[in-house]
Amino acid sequence: MSRPPLRHAEPPWPRAAHVAASQAAGWVPHPFHSFVLKVHSRCDLACDYCYMYRSHDRSWRTQPRTMAPATVSRTAERIAAHLSAHGSTEAGVVLHGGEPLLVGDAELTRMVRELRTTVGDGVRLHLSLQTNGLRLTRQRLDLCGELGLRIGVSTDGGRAAHDRHRRGADGRGSHTRVQTALRLLAEDAYRPLFGALLCTIDLRNDPVRTYEDLLVHRPPAVDFLLPLGNWHTPPPGLDPAGRHTPYADWLWAVFERWYGAPVRETRVRLLDDLLALLLGGTPQTESLGLAPVRYAVVETDGSLTQDDTLRTAYDGAARTGLDIRRNSFDELLHHPGVAARQWGADGLCAQCRACPLHQVCGGGHYATRYRHDTGFANPSVYCTELTELIGRVRHRLRSDLAGTGLASTGLAGTGLASTGLGGTDLASTGLGGTDLPGTGLAPGAGGPREGWRVASGEGRASAPREERGPTPGRRQGPSADRRQGSHPAQEHAPSPDQRRSPAPGRRQGPGAPGAEVA
Repeated sequence: MSRPPLRHAEPPWPRAAHVAASQAAGWVPHPFHSFVLKVHSRCDLACDYCYMYRSHDRSWRTQPRTMAPATVSRTAERIAAHLSAHGSTEAGVVLHGGEPLLVGDAELTRMVRELRTTVGDGVRLHLSLQTNGLRLTRQRLDLCGELGLRIGVSTDGGRAAHDRHRRGADGRGSHTRVQTALRLLAEDAYRPLFGALLCTIDLRNDPVRTYEDLLVHRPPAVDFLLPLGNWHTPPPGLDPAGRHTPYADWLWAVFERWYGAPVRETRVRLLDDLLALLLGGTPQTESLGLAPVRYAVVETDGSLTQDDTLRTAYDGAARTGLDIRRNSFDELLHHPGVAARQWGADGLCAQCRACPLHQVCGGGHYATRYRHDTGFANPSVYCTELTELIGRVRHRLRSDLAGTGLASTGLAGTGLASTGLGGTDLASTGLGGTDLPGTGLAPGAGGPREGWRVASGEGRASAPREERGPTPGRRQGPSADRRQGSHPAQEHAPSPDQRRSPAPGRRQGPGAPGAEVA
């Protein structure tokens, strides 16, 4: 007998009663400052790990192919109203999909101009798009330049790594076409448009080789994304017993190569976030830390949804029942799944709250916490991996800071951000700032900060250290089948105007997982 698809009207946690309890305790939502528009619901690749088309949720089948002009107009009006109501003067909008460039040049132009016109001159609007790169021609890059669009490109590294998963419906790999696009994007004329490269980790790929294959394009930032999975559909190669930590090993090899470079070659946002949190700074993305999640997703049909990586949990997990025509973004802020991700430590399960690392790991990515019986009130399925990686990086920082007087202040989320390291505080290094989702560039940035030197204090602790020696050798992770892929939620970061907005200052005990709710 076949098992029915996973689908629930509401997970065991969080629920509306938990939101009501938190509001009664004084919780006030943080307004959105980033908006993800799913402008096209289809894609011209058939990646075998895609969470949109190959997970439990298949709602994409009922979506219109392209966001209708009326939906774009209403979305722009809702964004403008939300920003105005909360006094926001800066915000980010990401054009997403599917593949957003499938909308065509004329519609892309109309969408961008309508968004800018409706939001108005009083708001600094940062627009970006996330693409697979197949449709990035010189003509289209010229158009993106005219429209002020930053560009993030998904690629998994070298030919073998990339083409293992990122293939067309005909089975042909896309590496050659994507490399052609990236060579264009790296040209001086288009470099200001270059946001970031997104790469999903595959344990079969050598970590250092993968990183260096991405560095060829001189990206301003790189996102290494952990494959999506949860307690019922674990990521490929993960050891359920926690005896081995292949993902921590993989990322540690990248960290050694990245951190040990004589100059700052690029930003690796996951590792930058980890350093920032250990040094008391603010992360750039939602993959780590306890900062409130402040982005909204608008589906192609105008539905207001949660982070669509939740599709990997069960059918309907991302749905809210709200719609851009009938509902405001303020209403979305009170949806249980959205509200719970603004509660800081009170949005974590008791086991996570009791862990001394929870301010750094933040409980792990929300989608990776899911269990049938307890909903999202669990540690991440990557808990052991994150613990191992954090421990190694913290030990490295302590070693580098030994003798400076800073190591004794602690490296667990407090104490160092205000001290300044090597004459540069975290806010000016990029560790304390924020990025627009899917772009890799801080608002208003003019390009990558190339050539940052370890001795300058920029971008990392610059305490005297032993000579690091040669670049670590390449290490090969264990073989594993990969079932989930890159997801934009790890791209979504607190951006623009309230870039150091604190986590809710008041503890919302009644809404926390495991708390009694009347």
